[in-house]
Amino acid sequence: MDGLSYQRRRGEIQTYFDRTAVEAWKRFATEAPLGRIRATVREGRARMRARMLAALPQDLNGWRVLDAGCGTGALSIELARRGADVLGVDLAPEIIRFAAETLPGDTGAGRVEFRAGDMLSREHGEFDAVVAMDSLIHYQPGDAVLALSSLARRTRHAMVFTFAPRTPMLSLMHATGRLFPRSDRAPSIVPVRPEAIARDIAGRPEFAAWRTRRSERVSHGFYTSEMMEVVRS
Repeated sequence: MDGLSYQRRRGEIQTYFDRTAVEAWKRFATEAPLGRIRATVREGRARMRARMLAALPQDLNGWRVLDAGCGTGALSIELARRGADVLGVDLAPEIIRFAAETLPGDTGAGRVEFRAGDMLSREHGEFDAVVAMDSLIHYQPGDAVLALSSLARRTRHAMVFTFAPRTPMLSLMHATGRLFPRSDRAPSIVPVRPEAIARDIAGRPEFAAWRTRRSERVSHGFYTSEMMEVVRS
């Protein structure tokens, strides 16, 4: 996808996660003690991973799955344990190095490969399913839907992704975050109404043969995210 706003945002996200947030993400991926706020985020993310896994078949033998924005690889590993061949892609090379270094020696019947780069690159090939956990939440809704449309062209069965639902708390955080100097803040989360993103997806020609099957929200402490599943009809 070649949109200028997507490219600009992608660059901001890569810089933040590879230079500023990498140590925090390493702590999320381990059993290291966390403060109260980050502990709720770790637990919330674990609950969301479980919801996303529940949206896919238990037996993924023969499936090739893209973990788009894989972070430290927790979801990739669980998908491989169901038999999938998983490609985990993330913008941040340092996070990808950590994911590769901590990959368990036994991932069951499946395999995991990690790559640093753009999750939308056509060089990654085609997939049976795509998962994108919290990797679209920093993009404007239009860019997020265009990204999903790009992946839909190369996906055979299902896409499971998350977005930040528009709630009073998230809207307030989004507004007040703009008050801080750009150098001192993470890329802001962009809240979106579930019905709006579902409508925008339905309006894209790439999704003409798809339907939304479920949408579920996880709210735990300081973590709030909503999962949406779309499948080929």
